[in-house]
Amino acid sequence: MAEYYVYFLASRPGGAIYVGVTNDLVRRVYEHRIGAVKGHTKRFNIKQLIYFEAYGDIRDALQREHNIKHWPRVWKTRLIVEQNPSWLDLYEEIAGAGVLPS
Repeated sequence: MAEYYVYFLASRPGGAIYVGVTNDLVRRVYEHRIGAVKGHTKRFNIKQLIYFEAYGDIRDALQREHNIKHWPRVWKTRLIVEQNPSWLDLYEEIAGAGVLPS
């Protein structure tokens, strides 16, 4: 099972997007959801987990996050829609069954 995750949060379908990296996806998304993370996600109410990728090496995850953060919004949206066309919140799925492999 992977140990590192690149994840996207959104405020709503087509809304504000946040890209992050973590070694504990369930905990980190929970922190965003309860407002424990100050900054962009709290200010813009960005709480829905809409996409994630799993990596076995932190260097790969950090490089992917860095690359994605520099992408145009249309590329990020295309990636989301390819995997999650309805922009469903994936948090309950991963929190209830542990993190799923990508």
